[in-house]
Amino acid sequence: SPMSDHNMEPKIRELMELKRMKEELEAEITTLEDEVKARMGDEETLLAGAFKVSWKPYTASRFDSARFKKDHAELAAAYTKTTTARRFSIN
Repeated sequence: SPMSDHNMEPKIRELMELKRMKEELEAEITTLEDEVKARMGDEETLLAGAFKVSWKPYTASRFDSARFKKDHAELAAAYTKTTTARRFSIN
């Protein structure tokens, strides 16, 4: 049976409230970033008073593990490492 500790309820409530606030802040940050990007358009640099904003393109290379597993399943299995972790969730 699950462990029970009613004294932890206020901590869990505070944690849930902070997570909600974090989500709201992340949404506000994204909105403001999008406004700046919209103003910049195709420009890579914006001077805004004491701030210099850069929004430059870059190229990244990533390993396509899904395709590798599909094309070379046996080799992928030989190099696959299984780990065990604990997932923290609140319902």
